[in-house]
Amino acid sequence: MNLSSLSSQLNLSIQELRSRAREKGFFISPKANKVDNYLAKKILETLTENSGSQKPQEQDVEPKIIKLPSFIKVRDFAELLKLPVVNVIKVLIKNGIMATINEEVDFETASIVAQDLGFEVATETDQTVKEYGTGFLQEVSDAEKAENLKSRPPIVAIMGHVDHGKTTLLDTLRKTKVAEGESGGITQHIGAYQIKKNGRYITFLDTPGHEAFSEMRARGANVTDIIVLVVAADDGVRPQTLEVINRAKFTGTPMIVAINKVDKPEANVMKVKQELAGHGVLTEEWGGKTIACEISAKQNKGIDGLLEMILLTADLEDFKANPAGKTVGTIIESKVTQGKGPTATVVIQNGTLRVGDIIAAGPAFGRVRSLEDENGRKLKEVLPAQPAQISGFSELPQAGDILQTIASLDEAKNIALAAQRKNRSHKLSHTLRLSGDMETKTLNLILKTDVAGSLEAIKQSISKLKNDEVKINILSEGVGEVNESDVLLAGNSRASVIAFRTKINPKAISLAKQKNVQIDPYDVIYELIEDVTSAVIKMFTPELEKVSFGRAKILAIFRTEKGEMIIGGRVNDGEIKKNGQILVSREGAELGRGEILELQQSKVMAKSVTAGNEFGMRIKTPVKLQVNDILESFEEKIKPKTL
Repeated sequence: MNLSSLSSQLNLSIQELRSRAREKGFFISPKANKVDNYLAKKILETLTENSGSQKPQEQDVEPKIIKLPSFIKVRDFAELLKLPVVNVIKVLIKNGIMATINEEVDFETASIVAQDLGFEVATETDQTVKEYGTGFLQEVSDAEKAENLKSRPPIVAIMGHVDHGKTTLLDTLRKTKVAEGESGGITQHIGAYQIKKNGRYITFLDTPGHEAFSEMRARGANVTDIIVLVVAADDGVRPQTLEVINRAKFTGTPMIVAINKVDKPEANVMKVKQELAGHGVLTEEWGGKTIACEISAKQNKGIDGLLEMILLTADLEDFKANPAGKTVGTIIESKVTQGKGPTATVVIQNGTLRVGDIIAAGPAFGRVRSLEDENGRKLKEVLPAQPAQISGFSELPQAGDILQTIASLDEAKNIALAAQRKNRSHKLSHTLRLSGDMETKTLNLILKTDVAGSLEAIKQSISKLKNDEVKINILSEGVGEVNESDVLLAGNSRASVIAFRTKINPKAISLAKQKNVQIDPYDVIYELIEDVTSAVIKMFTPELEKVSFGRAKILAIFRTEKGEMIIGGRVNDGEIKKNGQILVSREGAELGRGEILELQQSKVMAKSVTAGNEFGMRIKTPVKLQVNDILESFEEKIKPKTL
């Protein structure tokens, strides 16, 4: 924090601040213009200990009622409370917020601070602007009448481990399009493109391993209809392969496996299918339902077959949208383009986007100035599942932001301003996250969300976490703000309250403090599911996993003492480690355990002795060892459980 900001909050000059801080035992370098936030917090707490201790409500019979907007500057907040700004900042600091007088806090944070200062908060006065998250897309889709829906192209993401050929496959597909005479211009990277096969279009998201695409997935923007998992035939299943498999299972997205590099001499297609089966992905050949295509992206072999399988999957899934309905889409990526300003690639998921439409997406708004495809060709309109680059934004939207058309420029501006203020406002950090009852092994949840679409998406995701050991109970669910009834139910049933992109009633905040109920606000669906997953895993009964290092045979007994023996032996396989435990076996039967006190090789102290070498050992064990006994060197680790 700047010293100038700190001094203004304390109504002191910088020189007075240095002097007062020194008197209280704080050292600020004479040349320093800034201090770290921790030191600033301590200085503020110390120098404001005796200031403003008398609350204005102490003489009042009834607490003063105030109304708060969605976001408010600290200075304006202090004026509304009719308190010195230092008093407000002090309470903010106690709640973990380091905000200056010109910075904003959100409604929930301001509510907590106001109540800490003895005020009662009424229903907020500026809650007219709705937030548009991923659940909003589902709501738009669900609201469409079946007779208005028409088939649309599938949206495909090509994923897989690094160097398995994702980029080569995308390049080959793009060249195939050019060969068919579909180019029409200079290809530019916009993050998505379409190709034509058998007279039908397929949309590909051209963002393998792209940071923006990762962010888009992390924020829960489920744009992808079909995942093509690329696995190299000469390498098999790798860590990122498993990530894609888990994501497909988690989101319920259909997956096609493209076994690439089959032209290589070391290619082993059967091994790849076997490894996939070991991770729950059974191809049709192995009696499962997952389509597997053998391809060589470099040699352009098997590509037609892969495209046909994508179209077949699209027919089975029957992807539909209403071109005449509400226009919504998802931002794929954004950048500043010379001569055009902020531009973004969008994939429309419902409705039709046209030049001149008024739009809002996250913190950005504007009027569509131009629409272009990946070849730079001008478009007049964009249909469902069609990607396009848009210009006309006020600023850059983020990957994963929901784009929608708005009736007026003023309304679009208000939606964008609300998103901007939310991004830059200070929100109370919630260090305590979801936790269940360890005794009964149950996780009780109360869900409140912004829209019904979000609620359904969260419930579906949570249902996939069900297991035999830990029970997950959704005691109550609904759309709207978290209220006192939710908190009372949580308090009586030892439940956690989840508020997804929705408000928390001020009275509910106050009651939650009294009842010691945790209310967890979330904006990102994957963060919520990760926390629920973590809470479930923590309640699993831990398992001990035995890790064997090696085995040795006793050749000689040199000395026997009470509880200790000195022996000689030879390592048969693996290694014997000084650190760890020893299991003693005789003729295949386990006799007991021991601990190595000393280990020598060639009369020199050793940490380990490898296979084929002889050793001397001083061992502590209750077992009376004999020649030809087998010693197994091992350690036990707590095995982390997963869902």
